[in-house]
Amino acid sequence: VALQAAAILLWVAQLLGLRTLARRLGILRAFPRLAAMDALAPSLTWAEVTARLPAHTPAAGERRLRAALLGGCVQRVFFPNVNGATIRVLAAEGIEVVVPEGQGCCGALSVHAGRAEEARRLARDLVERLERSGADVVVVNAAGCGSHLKDLEHLFEGDPEFRPRARAFAAKVRDVTELLASLPARAPRHPLRARVAYHAPCHLGHAQRIQDPPRALLRAIPGVELVEIPDGEQCCGSAGVYNIIEPESATEIGRRKAAAVESTRASLVASANPGCSLQIRRMLRERGADIEAAHPVEILDRSIRGE
Repeated sequence: VALQAAAILLWVAQLLGLRTLARRLGILRAFPRLAAMDALAPSLTWAEVTARLPAHTPAAGERRLRAALLGGCVQRVFFPNVNGATIRVLAAEGIEVVVPEGQGCCGALSVHAGRAEEARRLARDLVERLERSGADVVVVNAAGCGSHLKDLEHLFEGDPEFRPRARAFAAKVRDVTELLASLPARAPRHPLRARVAYHAPCHLGHAQRIQDPPRALLRAIPGVELVEIPDGEQCCGSAGVYNIIEPESATEIGRRKAAAVESTRASLVASANPGCSLQIRRMLRERGADIEAAHPVEILDRSIRGE
């Protein structure tokens, strides 16, 4: 709720030209963390700020699974198109999708900030809401959230009553690329002429050890030329909330990543984490590079829909 309220204020400031004015006057220089947040925040449309997810989407054809989608915080507010693409692709692949109401933060950002008790409170509420969905799997399209939820038992190791529930819940969590790559493709893929550089988010590649699934999904799209980013396993500088609390260091790291992305001559950079996408987009803008950042599932959605 707080993040959505902030997004509405951001949209108003953008509409009235206040963001541009504040930058020109140098007002944000006195507030490094606020300046870092402003630099990361994308331009928003009212449709994006007010986007809502359907509570239920039936599977196309014979149902394979019932999945509960984690709407996310940053994803829901700043990248609603990723959630929309996720639902469409899952449904096209025979997966029924439910989005339980009242979802709050999963607690990942609280863990990054060292607020363990707050993280447990948020995670417990989320688990209880998603448990009631009766889903076979919990699908996550933000690598940071997925990494946190798969490790939920560790967060509750001092709570013998809730720990078994956390363990059972964590066993159901799947990154969307992980789930899709584990199933034979059902929906036809239409050609998509694009040179795509894949950025491996640390929370996906290192923490969850998911390396090939997103690459395999992209390679399977006719016309896509998948290229690797030099030193691709290195962090982009986002790292949870690192680019907010250590903006100077994060900017230096991010500039190296953007230069590496630009060296691939790609037209698209694919990343399965919203924090990475925000960071890389910002650094590419700084360089004047005309490279779009998109989630792998968005690219797959374009192919399935024939866009």
